[in-house]
Amino acid sequence: MKINTARLGTAGPEVGVQGLGCMGMSFAYGPTDADEARATLERALDLGVTLYDTADAYASGENEKFLAPFFAAHRDEVVIATKFALSIDPADPTKRTINNAPEYIRACVDASLSRLGVDAIDLYYMHRRDPRVPIEETVGVMAELVAAGKVKHLGLSEVTGDELRAAHAVHPIAALQSEWSLFSRDIERAVVPAAAELGVTLVPYSPLGRGFLTGSFVSADKELTEDDVRRMQPRFTGANAEANAALLAPIREVAAAHGATPAQVALAWVQQRAEAHDLPVVPIPGTRKRTRLEENTASTRITLTPAELTLLDPIAGKVAGDRYADMTFSSAGRE
Repeated sequence: MKINTARLGTAGPEVGVQGLGCMGMSFAYGPTDADEARATLERALDLGVTLYDTADAYASGENEKFLAPFFAAHRDEVVIATKFALSIDPADPTKRTINNAPEYIRACVDASLSRLGVDAIDLYYMHRRDPRVPIEETVGVMAELVAAGKVKHLGLSEVTGDELRAAHAVHPIAALQSEWSLFSRDIERAVVPAAAELGVTLVPYSPLGRGFLTGSFVSADKELTEDDVRRMQPRFTGANAEANAALLAPIREVAAAHGATPAQVALAWVQQRAEAHDLPVVPIPGTRKRTRLEENTASTRITLTPAELTLLDPIAGKVAGDRYADMTFSSAGRE
């Protein structure tokens, strides 16, 4: 059964109401099976998943290259989203550089087009905001890419409500990508209302709390491989991880009532944010396994009751630890 669809922005393409985060197929979450990841891409399309999310920062462009053959085989069926602005040191993923300089943006789009093997990128995101560069200047350069035919629609990631409004005044923004889950709800204060007002679609990343909400691991530093970035994120280690694991109890309770998994409940909650906030919501859970993909897309057919939503509502306010070791990497310090 194919999933339903939603539109990106007011004039963007229709996509499956759940997208696919592809980062983990090449980067960040430990070892991967390339053949299974390729099979997962194909299965996603079968199920109606049409928005595929990558970035030039994922494995220094290798994730874009990995996806290129799949995109070539299905170019008219998929919506390709990639990003610029973020550089990650392969030797130390904690070292990140944000660059919104105009000449850098122009170089990045050409490099991504080459790696992806396409003539135009469907949705091009500013991955992170460099406060030293006016947002109007950054989006002005992005708008030039649209005029040049290199990009079809624009997106932003981890910006504030005011930054979204300023950007949208320069050129329509189709999608805003930020972390949104039962563990991360700060964007509901200002960003989500701004997006609803402007007709911008929300694309929640890490809707499963980087896998923590599924119960697949508790202590990242004890259970995950050395190359897994979650070992460096405060919520998933030490006393924070222990405290946060206890917060999964109501999720499991709701899951049992539906004959579902905790992951499906967490995703159903995110999907229902569309109704709660009156705007399109297209989460992009990441997976590289067909079984997980099928589990994730099935969540779109689960409707949580008002009582269940009330039970889940307090979780975010009890979470221990920040999303990142350095929260300047997010919009939190600017909101």
